[in-house]
Amino acid sequence: VTDFIKSECLNNIGDSSPLIRATVGILITTIASKGELQNWPDLLPKLCSLLDSEDYNTCEGAFGALQKICEDSAEILDSDVLDRPLNIMIPKFLQFFKHSSPKIRSHAVACVNQFIISRTQALMLHIDSFIENLFALAADEEPEVRKNVCRALVMLLEVRMDRLLPHMHNIVEYMLQRTQDQDENVALEACEFWLTLAEQPICKDVLVRHLPKLIPVLVNGMKYSDIDIILLKGDVEEDETIPDSEQDIRPRFHRSRTVAQQHDEDGIEEEDDDDDEIDDDDTISDWNLRKCSAAALDVLANVYRDELLPHILPLLKELLFHHEWVVKESGILVLGAIAEGCMQGMIPYLPELIPHLIQCLSDKKALVRSITCWTLSRYAHWVVSQPPDTYLKPLMTELLKRILDSNKRVQEAACSAFATLEEEACTELVPYLAYILDTLVFAFSKYQHKNLLILYDAIGTLADSVGHHLNKPEYIQMLMP
Repeated sequence: VTDFIKSECLNNIGDSSPLIRATVGILITTIASKGELQNWPDLLPKLCSLLDSEDYNTCEGAFGALQKICEDSAEILDSDVLDRPLNIMIPKFLQFFKHSSPKIRSHAVACVNQFIISRTQALMLHIDSFIENLFALAADEEPEVRKNVCRALVMLLEVRMDRLLPHMHNIVEYMLQRTQDQDENVALEACEFWLTLAEQPICKDVLVRHLPKLIPVLVNGMKYSDIDIILLKGDVEEDETIPDSEQDIRPRFHRSRTVAQQHDEDGIEEEDDDDDEIDDDDTISDWNLRKCSAAALDVLANVYRDELLPHILPLLKELLFHHEWVVKESGILVLGAIAEGCMQGMIPYLPELIPHLIQCLSDKKALVRSITCWTLSRYAHWVVSQPPDTYLKPLMTELLKRILDSNKRVQEAACSAFATLEEEACTELVPYLAYILDTLVFAFSKYQHKNLLILYDAIGTLADSVGHHLNKPEYIQMLMP
């Protein structure tokens, strides 16, 4: 039976229907990845010979199957088990970078891309030819090809920086263009380049002269797109009475900051590390251009520190006071993203900015209120270092109001921000305990399932922060009536 299926697959790989070709490709890959590649010795030679077919459907079907095999079985393809077929396959794929069909070009790049990170020997032998061919495709009219070119350059940055260095100026200019590509998938792939480059020791020297162009591009990418706003129900201002669906609820665990820091130092990333996450769009948990741009700005702020501010402050001035809420919201995100890296240089501006942000907590747009909670939490350490009446008290008062907001996203952001404030302020909060507990207890009657978990977290953090000061009969009575 297996032999019959195998031969029928190969007979139908060139079917005129793209759907049938794709399905046959999936069948072939499934059989191959179940350890059958060794037992199907003629599969790879046959698929490679079909690439030379005059018939487009046959060539595309064979390439589609090969791409899936390269994705699923990369390791075994680069082993002695199969007599190292990549020595033949990779030069073959490179020939197709210049094919007249965009779909075939895209398959060819995607196939080779599977072998970059593992530094596969067969690819390393042809690395210069590969890079040269990538450059030839840089301005390809097909978005999928441009996306795969960007993906290749990002991976090469990690594994063969030496080969990219001579061309680095042109690559950076190219990635600047692609980060603004009309196709968001291409832009996102290109934006990963800045994140990867920022982790390389050469970043500071390589990027410094490009900052005047790069920073505005990243900042522009931090605006919500129309699709984001639809997905986030950005026009729904009040939703506190709508019950959560099961998939809204992620498990959460209360833990103290020292545990969190220990984990971060151990290299364990935990996804509910709220004060370090760029913005809190759980609903679009998909990685998108906004998140990638913000993460890149955050990392670059940590590389360049206050040297970044001359490029950012003029933009911030314009964004933070903009009449369009989407633009203003992106400015508040920018301010949060640079908080860690540029804190020293930002201090002179904070006496003016913090009151402005506290005002933004009452903005009529829920998405502005929620991002403001996050950004303020990034400056909580500075707020707490000032006399309490100046910023801590007004911030605490407004955050407690937001904990009782009529929008669930704002409730969540406010609870997380308040937990960060609790950790920074510790016993500074003792004089306001009754007021804080009043609010948190009232929120219990108001919250849907998901935010209740975050509320418990905030109460746990409060107990950690004020310690025995919470151990009073009237407080215990409030929490456990």
